[in-house]
Amino acid sequence: MDKIRIGIVGTGYVGNVHGNIYAREPRAEVAALYDIIPERAEATAKRIGGRVCTSQEELLDNCDAVLVCAPNRTHISIASAAIDAGKHVFCEKPFAIGIEEATLLLERANASNKAFQVGHNRRFAPVYVKLKDLLSTDAAHSAHIKMNRGELLNPVWTGDTNVTGGFLYETTIHYFDMLRYQFGEIDELVAYGSQHEYPEIDEFSIIFKFKSGFHCSFASSSDASWFFPFERFEVFCHHRTIVTEEMVKVMDCRGTNADFETFSYHMGEEDFRRGFLQEDKSFIDCILEGSAPKVTALDGFKAVEIVEAVYRAIATGEKVRFA
Repeated sequence: MDKIRIGIVGTGYVGNVHGNIYAREPRAEVAALYDIIPERAEATAKRIGGRVCTSQEELLDNCDAVLVCAPNRTHISIASAAIDAGKHVFCEKPFAIGIEEATLLLERANASNKAFQVGHNRRFAPVYVKLKDLLSTDAAHSAHIKMNRGELLNPVWTGDTNVTGGFLYETTIHYFDMLRYQFGEIDELVAYGSQHEYPEIDEFSIIFKFKSGFHCSFASSSDASWFFPFERFEVFCHHRTIVTEEMVKVMDCRGTNADFETFSYHMGEEDFRRGFLQEDKSFIDCILEGSAPKVTALDGFKAVEIVEAVYRAIATGEKVRFA
């Protein structure tokens, strides 16, 4: 069997995370790399191999599948070019910036006969797989949820909306996708936001109501310091609380006393613990088996839809309902 030739556009942090994984994947090879900073691609190639390309077009000529790992606002153009070239596409989050771009990319992805997977890695992280498994045995009533960053200073582009599209697109969108994964479709939301440290709305408080009747409070801060855990679920069921701490552990307290069971993943390899290894293997599975991705273009679109709904609710002061 010929190996799947992987092309990586963007060899920054996340491009290297995926590149390191594919360099060890027996069914694939890192075949081509492209970055607007050539020295960065060259440094990656020295470690994991691959042809350093001088253009995106050259990369498309030398791969079967494209990993879109460049800055957020470039995703639609890179992914669209890869679709047009008949390539399989793995698009890192966010799927796109704004509903108009997301709708266009969704239409293009759905019209393609190639695999298209979105990089919401937390769906594959053992902590959140375990949470979903625990919730499959009990009906969740409500939750307190947070997803914070310590700052938007390092790297410097994380605070530049011209690159990220806004804080919700850079960090919080991971958990917006996780909300749907754990609890289903959202019915409505109300949101409040304020600006303190950075030249954008950087603090958010949101109430979500789901079509199932489940509801939760959600907080996301861009300047919370790096106080652990940065992300956390506290889910409440009938005489039961299930709590996650980062992608490290899950605690399950059942009954009317304070006893709880802990499921810990802190000893696992980081790429496995964070779900990157599993999502990359899943992408190869989709290509070779012709199966549907576990995180589809529609999932990517829905996460963008939630981001835009939150921004709209803050701008108008009104409740936003979903169709």
